[in-house]
Amino acid sequence: MNTEIVLDVKNVDLGYGALQVVFDFSLQVRKGELVGLVGGNGSGKSTTLRAISGMIKPMRGEILFNNEAISGLAPYEMAQKGLAHVPMGRQLFPNLSVKENLLMGAYLPHLRANRNQRLAEVTELFPDLKKYENIEAGALSGGQQQMVAIGRALMLDPVMLIMDEPSLGLSPLFVKEVMKAIRKVADIGLPVLLVEQNIKQVLQCSDRTYVLENGRMVLEGPSAELEGHPTIRKAYLGL
Repeated sequence: MNTEIVLDVKNVDLGYGALQVVFDFSLQVRKGELVGLVGGNGSGKSTTLRAISGMIKPMRGEILFNNEAISGLAPYEMAQKGLAHVPMGRQLFPNLSVKENLLMGAYLPHLRANRNQRLAEVTELFPDLKKYENIEAGALSGGQQQMVAIGRALMLDPVMLIMDEPSLGLSPLFVKEVMKAIRKVADIGLPVLLVEQNIKQVLQCSDRTYVLENGRMVLEGPSAELEGHPTIRKAYLGL
């Protein structure tokens, strides 16, 4: 496994105003690695994601992206540095075609000149996007729309990808397809942080996983090992 650390979250306390939500949390994502961040509602996943994306600033600790301190940078500055965020609920433009939605991902000035080449690379990775390119995004199934959202993020030519609850609202069949697509992205060398409630699917497709409960990390390690952990089997898998 590549040991180059792309994202390094160091002992952060996170919250809103005087309300602390996440306590002394650390996380690392290395190049070419798919890392899961899982937990139930209110566990602190979304707050952690907001801190990484630049939406909130840590109360304590620091966040490094490619060895550069990024705490306090705005979301658009994080995008310029190559952090692509696939939002919860996909947030596509439903009346635009798939191709038009994908091209919207190459919005930064330095990407516009080569966006058609980038489009060809993305559709080569996910051929279904080429097949649907002239169809309105709103006419697609939830799973297909999620593929478009991933493709749009890849149009940014990112250094790293963050996925926020990609299984939300999808049927079990489409959840498996989306997880395969995310694994495919990691396998081409792009590091991915996968934020999810669906811990079973995350453990099956990721390299390592962090488990948050009430704002604190309770477990962390190789996903294959955590899948058999008694706490995971009892609290999350119902076994």
